[in-house]
Amino acid sequence: MATKSVELARECKRQFENCLYTSSTLLIWLRWLRGLKVFFTIAPIVCGSLGSWRILTASSSGTMTALGAIGSFLGGLLSTIYSALKLDTHIAEARTAAGELTSLRDSFRQAALVSSKKSFEEFEAEVTKLRARLDKVRALGLTPPDLCFKMAQKKVRSGDYTFDLDQEVGDGALLPEASKSEPRSLLE
Repeated sequence: MATKSVELARECKRQFENCLYTSSTLLIWLRWLRGLKVFFTIAPIVCGSLGSWRILTASSSGTMTALGAIGSFLGGLLSTIYSALKLDTHIAEARTAAGELTSLRDSFRQAALVSSKKSFEEFEAEVTKLRARLDKVRALGLTPPDLCFKMAQKKVRSGDYTFDLDQEVGDGALLPEASKSEPRSLLE
């Protein structure tokens, strides 16, 4: 039977992997949210410009009138949608959570590899603090789209988070392999 320290180190490795996938998911989602913010900032300007195009060209054609009306309508509608989606709030939450999960990922890795060598009481105290931080992030209840998680899986498995040093010393054991069972995000 494995010792308590070994089991706690294994749990740290699991949490390292969870944080790796979840922070990657949130970073991908954050890029999407920022893209949406740019769209909802620029699109109303473009649509408003189209709405005033008829005035600038002094055209009375039916096509230009329809284009102007649609542009004006979309300009107002997109601004309302942007406000309703509260993208600024989602961006701030995703940025904060992604940063904290990245920090936790590294802390769980260090706990598994270094702190596990300490006495069990010291090791357990460190892990307890990390779990409290993890619980705070989970309490945010962020729900990025599942597609972002699938993209994060692909990114992690492609080796984007594999360090050359770990490969040199044979310490890549913490990183998930493609043959392992499907990891789940902490947010699910």
